[in-house]
Amino acid sequence: MHYPVLLAETLEYLAIRPDGVYVDATAGLGGHTGAIAAKLTTGMVISADRDEESLERARENTQVLAGRIRFVHSRFSALKEVVGELQVDGLLADLGVSRFQLTDPERGFSLMSSGPVDMRMSRSDERTAADLVNFASERELADLLFYLGDERRSRRIARAIVRARPIRDTLHLAGVVESAVPRTGSIHPATQTFMALRIAVNQEREELEVLLNDAPAMVKSGGRIVILTFMSSEDRVVKQAFQSLAREGKAVLVNKHVVKPSEQELKENPPSRSAKLRALELK
Repeated sequence: MHYPVLLAETLEYLAIRPDGVYVDATAGLGGHTGAIAAKLTTGMVISADRDEESLERARENTQVLAGRIRFVHSRFSALKEVVGELQVDGLLADLGVSRFQLTDPERGFSLMSSGPVDMRMSRSDERTAADLVNFASERELADLLFYLGDERRSRRIARAIVRARPIRDTLHLAGVVESAVPRTGSIHPATQTFMALRIAVNQEREELEVLLNDAPAMVKSGGRIVILTFMSSEDRVVKQAFQSLAREGKAVLVNKHVVKPSEQELKENPPSRSAKLRALELK
């Protein structure tokens, strides 16, 4: 079952017009894309994703709405070129990893099943997470885990990874981390390590910076930008960018405080627990 995170809130904050044009910068499995398209009459959704396999799944899941959706294989840094001279009524970016990616062992995102240490959003990219864990210096790994994964135990984990080389697969990596920093709660101790490696491999922070810089030029006056984050470090980047635009008089903060999932959503979809929504309206 696919649960688009904060779906009702996303649709509300996008303030969708039936004849509007919207960009879903992270198609995933098509949940948000389909919900936006269902509210359109003569409008259109440009649904983009850097993961070719996710795009295909999204296309299959939204066939009934195909006439209102244009699917595009693109990363954030190429969206401005995709949109071109067109100014859209709203832009959405869900920065979470789709369940399809997490549950396919061959993609290497999951720490619960054996698979290659890959973690590429697009398999056409060259560098994998295996390249990092097996060849990066201990200091480089520690900095990566600390700054991208908010991992306070980064030095201990980096030391353990270097000593355990070569890292064979995802279960081996998860076990190495757990041996260095034993489990103390319900969340696996390698969770932040896997997130940091994924972010580094896919240059997610750099791509987000480009999106935040380009989005205001893509969205028309009165249009909205809605971004869903799942890590405090990502949320800080979005918050600061939105506040900067507001201070410069280029936009208005639609919600001054982050929107989080309701108790009902948390019961139905526990992985949404760390989701935060921020929305901005362009002047």
